[in-house]
Amino acid sequence: MNFIQSNALFKRALNAIPSQTQTFSKGWTQYPFGSSPIFAKKAKGGYVWDVDGNKFIDWPMALGPLLLGHNYPTITNAIRRQLDNGIAFSLPTQDELLLAERLIQWFPYAERVRFGKNGSDATTGAVRLARAYTGNDIVLCCGYHGWHDWFIGTTTRNIGVPKKVQELTIPFAYNDLESLDSLLKNNSGKVAAIIMEPMGICFPDEGYLESVRNLATQHKVVLIFDECWTGFRIHLQGAYGKFNVEPDISCFGKALGNGVPISAIVGKSEIMDCLDEVFFSFTFGGDMLGIVAANEVLTTLENEPVLEHVHMLGENLIKGINNLLLKYELSSRISLSGYHARSVFNFTNNGAEDLLLKSLFQQESISQGVLAAGWHAPSYSHTQSDVDRTLEVYNDVFNSLSHWIDNNNLSDNLHGRIVQPVFRRP
Repeated sequence: MNFIQSNALFKRALNAIPSQTQTFSKGWTQYPFGSSPIFAKKAKGGYVWDVDGNKFIDWPMALGPLLLGHNYPTITNAIRRQLDNGIAFSLPTQDELLLAERLIQWFPYAERVRFGKNGSDATTGAVRLARAYTGNDIVLCCGYHGWHDWFIGTTTRNIGVPKKVQELTIPFAYNDLESLDSLLKNNSGKVAAIIMEPMGICFPDEGYLESVRNLATQHKVVLIFDECWTGFRIHLQGAYGKFNVEPDISCFGKALGNGVPISAIVGKSEIMDCLDEVFFSFTFGGDMLGIVAANEVLTTLENEPVLEHVHMLGENLIKGINNLLLKYELSSRISLSGYHARSVFNFTNNGAEDLLLKSLFQQESISQGVLAAGWHAPSYSHTQSDVDRTLEVYNDVFNSLSHWIDNNNLSDNLHGRIVQPVFRRP
């Protein structure tokens, strides 16, 4: 397998695109540079082809939005039909109203809906809305919520974010109710919102989300669920359907458009109606490609056993991986977190992240046709044959890794560069 065209394009990109990518998590630093593809050319179903013609089973699936799969026929056909009628208009459209009404019916707690283009639009709009509604400034966050100043200032990628802005957002630990309670008490009367991923790669402890809901109510704080990942994946009604906990506002993206950019803020009318004055407005907030794609996604979810299929494949993949880790006695170095719709490898050495081991895993998997980002987002288009082939590849890869660990020569077998974390340590 060669990457001649990818490498040539990379050299050109050095003089054209900072970081040579539009999205850090898709870029060349996330794979072992020199022994991995850099640029994609096409995708279909559960597969992606790079510019050199190499075909891969695609498990990262564009960072998660492709719940149905690449180039899903009903989505593609809906977009083609819409192209004949236009994409962006000088007035709102009936279709955006119909989609809003549909989402209000879909989520029992939802009374109003506004659309954006990506998850960061929705989370940032929701935070601004909560600040306007409460008159408070501080935001308590848990999870990843996008690239805007209010959140990214809490990370190691905070360069360019004013210190005063950074001070207004405070992270708290998931499943640690005491940490959240302390923050609410220490900032009493100053907190506008609790924004959190209701589930990341760990399930909530029993009663945890209910307790968060109670604390938000008690302190008169807006509870925002960031469901850009969990929405339509863990349950057709997201975290509400899975855990029966009502947020005040939820933010959806990713799977809502199956790869077509669209996001949504849904929530209670008394808060959402502040958007009459709060500025959440941009040229492509209601473009028709996202609207028609989202409608087709919802129709497919209503009529096809999408989540059942994803659950089955994800469970089989997780079970198979864990069996292989036991077979090759790698459990102390490699583990798997998450759930059927989103599983993530952890590579460690003496308790620290092991990027060399991760790089070797990726290199060897890629060489056999599995685009291994270190995590899996199964789609409706993936098949059991994809799972079986992936486990065959992982069997060979884990066998090699075990041998190299025993012989203490991991680094001798890396042909590319070691991958880098997106959020680099200070």
